[in-house]
Amino acid sequence: MPGIRDVILDLFAGPGGWAQGLAMLGRRDVGLEIDPLACATRAAAGHLTIRCDLAAYPVRPFMLRVVGLIASPPCQSYSTAGHRLGLLDQPLVLKAITDLAAGRDTRTELLAQCRDPRSLLAAEPMRYLAALLPHGLPLWVLMEEVPLVLPLWRAYAHLLRPAGFSVWTGILNAADFGVPQTRRRAILIASRTRPAAPPEPTHAQHPEPALLFGTPRLPWVSMAQALGWGATTRPSPTVLAGGPATGGPEAFASGSRATLTRAQAEGQWLLRSSSQAHACLRPATQPAATVLFGHRGNDVRWIRQPDGIHQGETESVRITDREAALLQTFPAGYPFAGPATRRLEQIGNAVPPLLAAHLAAPHLGLTRADVQLAA
Repeated sequence: MPGIRDVILDLFAGPGGWAQGLAMLGRRDVGLEIDPLACATRAAAGHLTIRCDLAAYPVRPFMLRVVGLIASPPCQSYSTAGHRLGLLDQPLVLKAITDLAAGRDTRTELLAQCRDPRSLLAAEPMRYLAALLPHGLPLWVLMEEVPLVLPLWRAYAHLLRPAGFSVWTGILNAADFGVPQTRRRAILIASRTRPAAPPEPTHAQHPEPALLFGTPRLPWVSMAQALGWGATTRPSPTVLAGGPATGGPEAFASGSRATLTRAQAEGQWLLRSSSQAHACLRPATQPAATVLFGHRGNDVRWIRQPDGIHQGETESVRITDREAALLQTFPAGYPFAGPATRRLEQIGNAVPPLLAAHLAAPHLGLTRADVQLAA
């Protein structure tokens, strides 16, 4: 990478959630990602990408260049679908982090003991940091994961503070930053040049009165607002009735489109997060629950209920990838690659770009007002 300076390095870059947030602020990152479809998405969106196995990729090409390090390790080992084996593996991951910080690479032997091999990926940022820190780099670090990973972020904080970083760790709700989704994430913010602190929220669950000094927070953004439709209407000329497990359309049964059109005018739409008994059900007048998709991603559906309460249903339609992307604050038309289920998977795994922009802005000399203008 000759000639590139002031690199913002994005580990586990995915389809470009961090990259799109930085692009809103006029900056670019260099993303490292192994998934070919996520790499294709990033390339189509114009984001710089190196397709590689991050655990085997050397740090050397980035020496003396990285000013900012971003990392969102895969969260599957902490999900219910992954049986949350990452929780059982946390002591091994903590040891890997500590060993890497001390210059000992014990990943191979620890990996053999992990119940889920993906768990140890959360230690990879320390491999990069251990190589960069002696050179006074990076200047700032941002990391994001599911809330169960917070103890690992605290371990990173403990190791970064003696290296001259101010560090904050905690849980942030994406809805507090204008994302139409109550997505809670464990965040690490570290800086050599400024006191580390979470960004100031721009939104709140309930409207705030006008303030004599400062700006009141806006109400949370609802799904209906983000998608541009009212609480009782769902204009969707491309709604699919079903489709194969790999995604794609299934022909509507005779008269079903007309039935859906009638239903849109008769009741309230709610988003059901899965087909499980405990699935979250939210009306379109509220933010979505956390948008996530895996092997059962097609079970995320819009449910129309005639009386607006959680009883019965007269129609259901699968969420589209366009709708899911807007709920993650990706711009309309963002070029996700692959079949429908893989597009949804990429969307659900990504950092919401608007949240990413709020997290990155202070380290780029920008304010929350700059983010709101860019959004």
